[in-house]
Amino acid sequence: MGTPGSAGSTHRVQTSSRIYYGWYIVAVGFIANVASSFSLASTLSIFLKPMTRDMGVSRGVFSLLRSGEGIIGASMAPVVGPLVDRHGSRWLVTAGAVVAAVGYLVLSRVDVFWQFVAVRWTLVTVGDGLLGYMVINVMIARWFVRKRGRAIAFSSMGIGFSKVVMPFVVAPLLVWLGWRHTWGLFGVLTLLLLVAPALVYIRRSPEDMGLHPDGLDPMAVTERKTRRSQPGAASETRVWSRRAGLRTRAFWLIVAVFGVSSVGVTGVNLHVFPYVTDLGYTDLGAAGIMSVIALTQLGSPLVWGLIAERMDVRRTTLAKFLIQAAGLTLAITSSSLVPVYAGFFFYGVGLGGNMVLPDVMWARFFGRMSMGKIRGLGLFLIHGFAALGPPFFGFLFDWMGSYTVSFAFFAVTLVISGFLSLFIIAPAPADTA
Repeated sequence: MGTPGSAGSTHRVQTSSRIYYGWYIVAVGFIANVASSFSLASTLSIFLKPMTRDMGVSRGVFSLLRSGEGIIGASMAPVVGPLVDRHGSRWLVTAGAVVAAVGYLVLSRVDVFWQFVAVRWTLVTVGDGLLGYMVINVMIARWFVRKRGRAIAFSSMGIGFSKVVMPFVVAPLLVWLGWRHTWGLFGVLTLLLLVAPALVYIRRSPEDMGLHPDGLDPMAVTERKTRRSQPGAASETRVWSRRAGLRTRAFWLIVAVFGVSSVGVTGVNLHVFPYVTDLGYTDLGAAGIMSVIALTQLGSPLVWGLIAERMDVRRTTLAKFLIQAAGLTLAITSSSLVPVYAGFFFYGVGLGGNMVLPDVMWARFFGRMSMGKIRGLGLFLIHGFAALGPPFFGFLFDWMGSYTVSFAFFAVTLVISGFLSLFIIAPAPADTA
């Protein structure tokens, strides 16, 4: 297929191939999201009860683990983002897979909670920061413009796929192997899934291979046509500095929209399993709820991506938050099984938009050439908000013996975030000066 940078040979391959090379990038992104799901709060939620019981810590203290991971991830984002812009994702994803895998293997040997925290905060979190969704989505955004929404959606479906499977796989593994050996198995799977595909297929950008975004000649599809279908969009090719990005209202509004809502997302992700079992349902019933959420996250990102390609992403984001809030409200206002399942179904439909819409919005308002830099800086701040969620939910539970107040607070913040998104406007050209 030719080496990166050999424009002539790779261009000839592209013109004779029916598959645009960017879709290979999307496929690797899907696999990376599967591997990254081993570290997610929703996965950790399944471990929460057995680990707090064995290690003798409260749910609030255990939740501080996720806050620390959020802070570390936030600190990494402004560093990793520019590296993706400058050098691409190939070696970052490979290194991340190796580091995270070593971390999971070490987790299989820990005996006390502080050791578990130390390994998660170093090896696992650092590895995930190199192979996670920010790196993957920035990489994909370079390869697509017109089909960006669906491309990111297809890749993000790896997370939804894992969340569907994870509860029904991990729950038996915890019984058969125990939580320590289950973490070790995650390490082996991370290496097997990701290292070879990352090295073989990931390339920095279509231009490095003599190609164009979406596989389309820019003379055939002009930027003006792309912008016409998306009101308020900024130039795709504008290069931003961090200082210029920080001076824009769009930057701070995007951070606020997804930062405020992320407080509840991280809190619910970690505590949804114990919440359902506290209602009196079995572990299998709680696993079913998590799979309902996961199934909607598996299917809905593609819908959100296609909608975002055709509609104003701000209005799409508002709809996503309102659906999510309505579902959560239904789930927490009833203890009957059917309404709880229905509520979390609609919550999951809205949550699926989180896999696509933030990155579509960042690219829409700041373009694809500086997305790693600007997105990384924004993610630093968003992760700061997200770090508050798990301990807020955990300590409030320790104090009140219930998740009702924290879940209700989250429903309100979703509505606020949705309407706030309508005020985002594209930065003026002068803002880059």
